[in-house]
Amino acid sequence: MIDHLCLQVTDVAVSRAFYEAILAPLGLRAAYADGAGIGFASGPRTPFWLAPATAEERRELHLAFTAPDRGAVHAFHNAAVTIGAEILNAPRLFPEYHRDYFGCFVRDPDGHNVEAVCHQPETP
Repeated sequence: MIDHLCLQVTDVAVSRAFYEAILAPLGLRAAYADGAGIGFASGPRTPFWLAPATAEERRELHLAFTAPDRGAVHAFHNAAVTIGAEILNAPRLFPEYHRDYFGCFVRDPDGHNVEAVCHQPETP
Protein backbone atom coordinates (compact mmCIF):
# COMPACT_ATOMS: atom_id res chain seq x y z
CA MET A 1 0.00 0.00 0.00
CA ILE A 2 1.30 3.47 -0.86
CA ASP A 3 1.44 5.93 2.02
CA HIS A 4 2.09 9.02 -0.08
CA LEU A 5 3.50 10.14 -3.41
CA CYS A 6 5.62 13.19 -4.20
CA LEU A 7 5.78 14.32 -7.80
CA GLN A 8 8.65 16.58 -8.85
CA VAL A 9 7.46 19.35 -11.17
CA THR A 10 9.15 22.20 -13.01
CA ASP A 11 6.72 24.90 -11.81
CA VAL A 12 4.95 24.22 -8.49
CA ALA A 13 2.46 27.08 -8.94
CA VAL A 14 1.37 25.95 -12.42
CA SER A 15 1.12 22.31 -11.32
CA ARG A 16 -0.75 23.30 -8.15
CA ALA A 17 -3.42 25.08 -10.24
CA PHE A 18 -3.68 22.04 -12.54
CA TYR A 19 -4.02 19.52 -9.71
CA GLU A 20 -6.38 21.72 -7.68
CA ALA A 21 -8.75 21.80 -10.65
CA ILE A 22 -8.69 18.11 -11.56
CA LEU A 23 -8.51 16.68 -8.02
CA ALA A 24 -11.33 18.74 -6.48
CA PRO A 25 -13.98 16.42 -8.02
CA LEU A 26 -12.18 13.49 -6.37
CA GLY A 27 -12.23 15.13 -2.93
CA LEU A 28 -8.54 16.11 -2.70
CA ARG A 29 -7.64 19.69 -1.77
CA ALA A 30 -4.35 21.57 -1.40
CA ALA A 31 -4.10 21.39 2.36
CA TYR A 32 -0.48 21.78 3.41
CA ALA A 33 2.58 23.70 2.25
CA ASP A 34 6.09 22.96 3.52
CA GLY A 35 7.92 25.86 1.93
CA ALA A 36 8.40 24.86 -1.69
CA GLY A 37 6.05 21.85 -1.77
CA ILE A 38 2.27 21.49 -1.67
CA GLY A 39 0.40 18.57 -0.07
CA PHE A 40 -3.09 17.42 -1.12
CA ALA A 41 -5.41 15.75 1.36
CA SER A 42 -8.92 14.36 1.61
CA GLY A 43 -8.91 13.94 5.39
CA PRO A 44 -6.22 13.61 8.03
CA ARG A 45 -3.65 12.11 5.64
CA THR A 46 -1.74 13.96 2.91
CA PRO A 47 -1.11 11.24 0.30
CA PHE A 48 -0.10 13.41 -2.69
CA TRP A 49 2.61 16.07 -2.85
CA LEU A 50 4.12 18.38 -5.44
CA ALA A 51 7.73 19.53 -5.04
CA PRO A 52 10.17 21.43 -7.27
CA ALA A 53 12.10 19.23 -9.71
CA THR A 54 15.73 18.89 -8.73
CA ALA A 55 17.04 17.75 -12.13
CA GLU A 56 16.46 18.71 -15.75
CA GLU A 57 15.81 15.12 -16.83
CA ARG A 58 12.22 14.07 -16.21
CA ARG A 59 10.35 10.85 -16.90
CA GLU A 60 6.66 10.43 -17.51
CA LEU A 61 4.86 9.02 -14.52
CA HIS A 62 1.43 7.46 -14.46
CA LEU A 63 -0.67 8.53 -11.48
CA ALA A 64 -4.08 6.98 -10.91
CA PHE A 65 -6.47 8.54 -8.41
CA THR A 66 -9.48 6.59 -7.14
CA ALA A 67 -12.82 8.17 -8.00
CA PRO A 68 -15.81 7.31 -5.77
CA ASP A 69 -18.12 6.94 -8.77
CA ARG A 70 -18.30 7.46 -12.52
CA GLY A 71 -19.73 10.94 -12.06
CA ALA A 72 -16.48 11.96 -10.37
CA VAL A 73 -14.52 10.62 -13.37
CA HIS A 74 -16.66 12.81 -15.64
CA ALA A 75 -16.11 15.80 -13.30
CA PHE A 76 -12.34 15.15 -13.42
CA HIS A 77 -12.54 15.19 -17.22
CA ASN A 78 -14.62 18.38 -17.28
CA ALA A 79 -12.16 20.10 -14.94
CA ALA A 80 -9.25 19.09 -17.20
CA VAL A 81 -11.08 20.38 -20.31
CA THR A 82 -11.86 23.66 -18.52
CA ILE A 83 -8.20 24.33 -17.78
CA GLY A 84 -7.09 23.29 -21.28
CA ALA A 85 -5.32 20.06 -20.34
CA GLU A 86 -4.48 17.51 -23.02
CA ILE A 87 -6.99 14.65 -22.85
CA LEU A 88 -5.34 11.30 -23.46
CA ASN A 89 -8.52 9.22 -23.01
CA ALA A 90 -11.95 10.71 -22.32
CA PRO A 91 -14.07 8.90 -19.72
CA ARG A 92 -14.95 5.38 -20.82
CA LEU A 93 -14.88 1.73 -19.84
CA PHE A 94 -11.58 -0.09 -20.24
CA PRO A 95 -12.72 -3.74 -20.30
CA GLU A 96 -9.17 -4.83 -21.11
CA TYR A 97 -8.34 -3.97 -17.46
CA HIS A 98 -11.57 -5.35 -15.97
CA ARG A 99 -15.32 -5.23 -16.61
CA ASP A 100 -16.05 -2.17 -14.42
CA TYR A 101 -12.83 -0.18 -14.98
CA PHE A 102 -14.06 3.32 -15.86
CA GLY A 103 -11.33 5.91 -16.30
CA CYS A 104 -10.13 9.13 -17.84
CA PHE A 105 -6.50 9.97 -18.63
CA VAL A 106 -5.04 13.48 -18.99
CA ARG A 107 -1.58 15.02 -19.38
CA ASP A 108 -0.32 17.34 -16.62
CA PRO A 109 1.87 20.44 -17.25
CA ASP A 110 5.06 18.36 -16.96
CA GLY A 111 3.91 15.60 -19.33
CA HIS A 112 2.80 13.09 -16.70
CA ASN A 113 -0.14 10.77 -17.41
CA VAL A 114 -2.79 11.38 -14.73
CA GLU A 115 -5.87 9.20 -14.38
CA ALA A 116 -9.10 9.18 -12.42
CA VAL A 117 -10.56 5.68 -12.16
CA CYS A 118 -13.72 4.16 -10.71
CA HIS A 119 -13.82 0.39 -10.19
CA GLN A 120 -17.52 0.28 -9.30
CA PRO A 121 -20.23 -0.93 -11.66
CA GLU A 122 -22.52 1.70 -13.17
CA THR A 123 -25.38 2.57 -10.85
CA PRO A 124 -28.89 2.86 -12.28
